[in-house]
Amino acid sequence: MQLILASASPRRRELLTQIGFCYRCDPANIDESVLAGEKPEAYVVRMAQEKAAAVAQRYEGQQAAVLAADTTVVIDDDVLGKPVDHFDGLGMLARLSGRSHTVMTAIAVRLPDATELSQRVETEVEFIQLSRELCDAYLATDEPWDKAGGYGIQGLAGAFVSSIRGSYSNVVGLPLAQTWQLLSGLGLENVLEASDE
Repeated sequence: MQLILASASPRRRELLTQIGFCYRCDPANIDESVLAGEKPEAYVVRMAQEKAAAVAQRYEGQQAAVLAADTTVVIDDDVLGKPVDHFDGLGMLARLSGRSHTVMTAIAVRLPDATELSQRVETEVEFIQLSRELCDAYLATDEPWDKAGGYGIQGLAGAFVSSIRGSYSNVVGLPLAQTWQLLSGLGLENVLEASDE
């Protein structure tokens, strides 16, 4: 069974490669709007499931497992998506400054028989106090614009993180332990499998 990663994220590609799976990329490109009254926990799972379902349709009749993921930053029960402009990014960083927030990633796998498995992972991240000047300098880089919450922990914004409780790779975009357990449990081949020879 071939593995399809329903994502264009270079970070997710690196992480999935890191845990030894062979796969091909086929991004979902779906509407990622939050529904009225939708809780962050439900939103992130729905997004991962919808991405997996959208890509799985392209492989109907084939032996393909589709892995999708969605990561969001949550503070005060609000979902922080990707910033649309400097002002939006500034507002996000101001909310995160000096406080703890939650990063949620949902992973979903859709199998050829339309069986779907999903899991949500949460990590608590605490930021140092950020000055306006520091936020402006960060937003002047290319880093924040394609990332939920307007920051990338694996880049320059790693300097903003005073503590983390939970999975680091979850904050980057793919919780490695949970993803590996899910995929290897389905019998998908990876380099960590014990050889039968």
